[in-house]
Amino acid sequence: MIRNPRAILALLTALNLLNYLDRYVLSSVLKPLQEELHLSNFVGGLPATIFLLGFFVTSPLFGYLGDRSGVRGRRWLLFLGVVVWSLATIGTGLAQGTAGLIVARAVVGVGEASYVTLAPTIIDEVAPRESRGRWLSIFYTAIPVGSALGYLTGGAVQSATHNWRHAFYVAGVPGLILGFACLLIHQADGPAVRERGNWFEGARALLSIPLYRSLVLGQASYTFAIGGFAYWAPKYVAARYGMEDGRASFVFGLVTVVGGAIGTMLGGWLGDRATRGRSEDAPIARGNLALCAIATGIGAPLAAAAIVAGTSTLFFAIVLPCEIALFIPGGPFNVALLRSAPAALRANAMGLSIFGAHLLGDLWSPPLIGVVADHAPMAWAMVLCPLTYAIAALIWWRGRVAPAAEG
Repeated sequence: MIRNPRAILALLTALNLLNYLDRYVLSSVLKPLQEELHLSNFVGGLPATIFLLGFFVTSPLFGYLGDRSGVRGRRWLLFLGVVVWSLATIGTGLAQGTAGLIVARAVVGVGEASYVTLAPTIIDEVAPRESRGRWLSIFYTAIPVGSALGYLTGGAVQSATHNWRHAFYVAGVPGLILGFACLLIHQADGPAVRERGNWFEGARALLSIPLYRSLVLGQASYTFAIGGFAYWAPKYVAARYGMEDGRASFVFGLVTVVGGAIGTMLGGWLGDRATRGRSEDAPIARGNLALCAIATGIGAPLAAAAIVAGTSTLFFAIVLPCEIALFIPGGPFNVALLRSAPAALRANAMGLSIFGAHLLGDLWSPPLIGVVADHAPMAWAMVLCPLTYAIAALIWWRGRVAPAAEG
């Protein structure tokens, strides 16, 4: 059994890295995939939306089950999630047309929903109280690193084999192996499982908390921007600056690794420092939320400057500090989210936030950017991203003084 909290953190972080690698390998091979399957930009953006439908629609269910299943139940939910998304990633590479591609990405979303909803709640329970921000930031460092590895893996495999399908085979297999380790996690049960009430009662209780609502609404705007930018950026760079497809994905991935890792780790350190000495949940949540607002407010104009940059060198030079700023909220946001919710509803809070953020956020941004790009210069479509980053910063800044849960 895996009893050491640091070993649990290491395992869950490694799986989160594979989670984001599987998610973003599609973007790295989007152009050859579109060419072989004869997809327009609009249809090329649909797999991201279909993935999100599977992901966010089922997240509240896994949050509800997680709050009621105890440690053993959460282990099995994590295991099943990892195996399902890994098999579906391999299935993406086997797709022969639009229908097969869409079904595979939907199933990837369902598998990832179980994992992404429950893993942070386990880390929140095993982490030392004074280091929760840093521990969650380590977990969320897998977002930029895993996303970048998705770009790098897809770009490298595409360049080496000239076959986009092989990238999904390479991405899917490791999860099948590592997922079994979830069954070995051993920890004490967290907050007492609620014996009464249903999902709707839990959701109503969470949405009655103004601080929690502000977190989710700002997350929706932030997610709209980051989802659309991450999905289309490699193709945008290749088309605007005339870079070879594999190289565009590779360089963008390298920049994302560096900027995202620095930003995420910096965010955890800053969040813990900003809330040092605070023991109550509400002040901890507000301090972390203020940090999210400031960082996103810095990143928004940098994103706009990158989009209009005249050369690829200038684009990447601006994207680096932009991504450092925009990845700072990784740990602090989730600390704020979990601390804004009653202890017995934290898995539910995570699932509901995923549902709300994606329903109102990046469910729409990849196909919307694709539609605009089908009828106008792609730079015009990409400007939607810095605009919605700015909206997120405003919502979070105002939300930092919102009332919290009682008790």
